[in-house]
Amino acid sequence: MSKEIEDHRIHNQSGNEPFSVILDRRVSRRGIMQGGLGVTAMTVLGGFGLAGCSDDDEAHADDQPEKTPLALAFESIKGSKTDAIVVPAGYTAQVLIPWGTPLTSEAQDWHSDLVMTSENQANAVGMHHDGMHNFPLDEDNASSDFLLALNNEYIDENALWAPNGGPTNMSEGARPAEEARTEINAHGVTIVRVRKQDDGSWAHVPNDTYNRRFTSATPMELAGPVAGSDYVVTKYSKDGTRTRGTNNNCANGYTPWGTYLTCEENWPEVFVHTGERFSDDARLGIPSERGRYGWETAADGTEATDDLARFDITPRGGSAAEDYRNEARTFGYIVEIDPYDPARSAIKRTHLGRFRHEGCWPGKLVEGEPMVFYSGHDSRNEYIYKFVSEAVWDPADANRPGDNYDRLAIGAKYMDEGSLYVAKFNDDGTGEWLPLTPYATIKDGRTLAEALGLAADDLAGVIIHTCDAADLMGATPMDRPEWGTVDPNTGEVYMTLTNNTNRTEEGSAATYTNDGSDVDDLGVGYATAPVNGPNPRADNEGGQVIRWLEPSPKETTFEWEIFVCGGAASDPNDINLSGLTDDNQFASPDGLWYDERGDGNGILWIETDNGYENVTEDTNDQLLAVVPQGVSQASGDAAVIGSGNQAQLKRFAVGPNGCEVTGIFATPDKTALFINIQHPGNWPADGDALTQDATVAIGEGETVRPRASTVVIWKDDGGQIGL
Repeated sequence: MSKEIEDHRIHNQSGNEPFSVILDRRVSRRGIMQGGLGVTAMTVLGGFGLAGCSDDDEAHADDQPEKTPLALAFESIKGSKTDAIVVPAGYTAQVLIPWGTPLTSEAQDWHSDLVMTSENQANAVGMHHDGMHNFPLDEDNASSDFLLALNNEYIDENALWAPNGGPTNMSEGARPAEEARTEINAHGVTIVRVRKQDDGSWAHVPNDTYNRRFTSATPMELAGPVAGSDYVVTKYSKDGTRTRGTNNNCANGYTPWGTYLTCEENWPEVFVHTGERFSDDARLGIPSERGRYGWETAADGTEATDDLARFDITPRGGSAAEDYRNEARTFGYIVEIDPYDPARSAIKRTHLGRFRHEGCWPGKLVEGEPMVFYSGHDSRNEYIYKFVSEAVWDPADANRPGDNYDRLAIGAKYMDEGSLYVAKFNDDGTGEWLPLTPYATIKDGRTLAEALGLAADDLAGVIIHTCDAADLMGATPMDRPEWGTVDPNTGEVYMTLTNNTNRTEEGSAATYTNDGSDVDDLGVGYATAPVNGPNPRADNEGGQVIRWLEPSPKETTFEWEIFVCGGAASDPNDINLSGLTDDNQFASPDGLWYDERGDGNGILWIETDNGYENVTEDTNDQLLAVVPQGVSQASGDAAVIGSGNQAQLKRFAVGPNGCEVTGIFATPDKTALFINIQHPGNWPADGDALTQDATVAIGEGETVRPRASTVVIWKDDGGQIGL
């Protein structure tokens, strides 16, 4: 999630023990916090288990052949504070498909003083690029001609309405309907064909039949347990099977059958409920006075389809079929899109849970075993989830680029039936997945359905109340779970815990956002909480990357450890737990991607959305790389990467002033790396160009209408990125 639209409120009013407390005990148990941070951690070579997580690591290690890890072949670049991208020597970085790039002939050509309209924005690349993925059109040209699916997370209203001097009545008063509809169309997902040019540069293909937008107004289907239930009946869909739009799409995912997963994160703020809210509305943080953009204020009773009125979910009619009280209940899901079929609707897969999804990442594929998808709820003191399919993986369902077949039917097979779980972390380095089903038993002996006040078999109700269900089951509140990624060889799952500045010193008392009277009944609601094992620092502005390993996709136990802790080189040792230096200091890890390179090796790429002053005074947000298989042993810190091996972590790129670096993938041949630059302050340098050198800064004292953009990075000698 961009820190530009982060909701700092804590909506988790349970009393569940937070990850910080667990981590403190975990670190103490390993002796890491004693005697100058002694070490017991070592990393995985071949995926035989996580160091320090169990007593039989050595037995597992004996079963695996030793592999030679890759070596990163670039020098870590210096931090940068400029209006330009910085990449290592021998690399080129190019701007591609910035906001406003025309996709169809219905869109106007971009120029820096273009006044955007709702129709134009519906046919052009959306704002604030985030998660993305590539989809080949055929195997032979997979690295040079493919479809790019791209999230457009939110809007910068000042850049959007720059020619008008800014938005109208953004904070108070009625919004103009045309402005609201334009902003609605700037959100969502872009599907665009991109192609490598003869000179090695890249360009999009205008008017391609695959080019398409999904916005906050696009009709979509509901599938899974919630579809057709009373919970999602609205005036628009009286049978509860359809909705309109996907909103605030942050990270992403993909499926092995060739579909794109886009994830609804900070969607609650676009709605408003001025009456007595549903419990799930309050738990998820839906505003009670005005939506984030005030779209609901643009409704004047004359729009035929209530396209603006639906954002006010206050009950107005005699039943749910007469108003939009349930409209917000059609949001908060994983949305599946077939980029290969321009005629198909997107489908919201409700069985994967309803919350502020950061992203959705498939686990290791094992023929004959269930499929697994992991997701994090990106808010302070929220949870990590996984979905396990009822169907087992059949390699015959793998993507076949160039063939026309019903990929969304395959999606229904693996994503509409299965089991949703939430994670509980233990201080001994183990964890368990707790089932979120109506019949699951909570700590006082009641079933989950009974505790939520639902009918005994009401799975749809459990999904609608995913967060409340996780509270009651005793899940572990985490420090803003953001992006995840999976090593496809070992099945190890990595996830960023971005930060939590409400963390207090060891031994301090927890304070609650409520009066504490119902803590034993529901369990966090922490306004502050003491440090623990996975969260070993008070006032945690650095964040960390954790990882875990499960015996198999269908197992409900796992082992976990901290992989690396963010921090500043200037921080004392008890804060800079991974011994970071000027060459690799970072904070607030956000984007994450495991880049498989063969023979059991891979590169873990880490992107940042930093607000920690000790780091921001030296560098903008950045992209770092590390080969996990090459980090053999920590040397004194509370994470796998420590002061003795932090040189294995290298800074590869730095973004322009004001930006967040996010979204990432490489072409199959690994010769081009794609990243996104979100909310830059004064970039790209040429305000009229759609492609340009990303490393050029605008002239001193000059300003440009900023545009988020995808950036393509390649090695000048044509070799593989990073090596």
